[in-house]
Amino acid sequence: MKLNEAFAYDPDDPAELRAEKFAIFLVSICCCIAGFAWSVMYFSIFGAGVISGFPLVFVLIVGAALFLSHVTGNHLIAAYSQIVCIIYIPALIQWRIGGVFDSGLVILWALCGPVIALMYFSVKESVIWLTLYVINIAVTVAFDASFAASGERVPDETKVMFLFLNLSMASVVVFVFAGFFVRSTIRERERSNSLLLNILPEKTARSLKSDEGTVAEKHDDVSILFADIVEFTAYSSGKGPEEIVATLNAIFTHFDRLAEDHGLEKIKTIGDAYMVVGGLAGGADHTSRIADLALAMQSSIGRFDKDDGLSFSLRIGLHTGPVVAGVIGRSKFAYDLWGDTVNVASRMESTGLDGAIQVSEAVYRALDGQFAFEKRGSVEIKGKGLMDAYLLLRRR
Repeated sequence: MKLNEAFAYDPDDPAELRAEKFAIFLVSICCCIAGFAWSVMYFSIFGAGVISGFPLVFVLIVGAALFLSHVTGNHLIAAYSQIVCIIYIPALIQWRIGGVFDSGLVILWALCGPVIALMYFSVKESVIWLTLYVINIAVTVAFDASFAASGERVPDETKVMFLFLNLSMASVVVFVFAGFFVRSTIRERERSNSLLLNILPEKTARSLKSDEGTVAEKHDDVSILFADIVEFTAYSSGKGPEEIVATLNAIFTHFDRLAEDHGLEKIKTIGDAYMVVGGLAGGADHTSRIADLALAMQSSIGRFDKDDGLSFSLRIGLHTGPVVAGVIGRSKFAYDLWGDTVNVASRMESTGLDGAIQVSEAVYRALDGQFAFEKRGSVEIKGKGLMDAYLLLRRR
């Protein structure tokens, strides 16, 4: 078992909860080490007594809560014990030593309590702990003269040392916690940006993040590819869901890499169909790149075998022209393309031949001379009537 999974381990815990438990474990251990060090320092200055005993009480409470959390699997026991002890025990030490100046502002350590609460709980709940910290400050200020009169007689050089240690060490701890929050925020932002760019073009992702309202763009010239795995429905009829998804994932992940290598945008998958577009980001060669992608997909689909030993095959259609691109919805949103070009590309695929790449005349005219074609003749396209179609064979 890994170290970050050992504390209060539950095999059903998601990764985020395991990380939170590990953070609680580390902070508890650090608190115990710091409490023991403070106890030794106070013992060397004040001798055995209440003042040097307070940090040991802190260590015992946090250590016992850590053990109890591990045994019960409830990591919040350790979390709450940390926060309560950090807020109150520094205040008790300060009041016992003799107030703000004699203790060297040791109550400043209590600020770590609300900061730690931000690591584990919501901002709303953390405000409660911050309020308790502020109340401690108010009590300290209100009764500081009484604490000073009844406290220890601390030499001036010791007060300076206390002040230096408390200010510097507490500041370092708060800085470390703040750094933890900043690093976590940056990682989450980078993860979100990466996820957004996986499903949206960069320009569209920026528009969506800036909340510019409806995200829609007209593109005058793009190339669209539709691919369908031949007879995949029949293949999947006797398969379990895990096997079906695993097969599609292997094939489409390979296609994703090919699309990325050719500088093209995958739009979506629909069942066992796959849609790619080129030209959203500009570039006059998008039609040739999408033709190269179609050839690469056809040549590589053979590496994926069915149970009968035969390979899968594809039916691919290509068309080029204007489209409207945009994002639909704000919850589980989808990026999609609309327009006559999309419909024709889809019909080029559905009326095509198994194992072949059927293209429209617009694609043929754009690529004639670069690629070899075979004229198929006229095909019936729903909503368009008869259209000339060609079979893409290879690059010249």
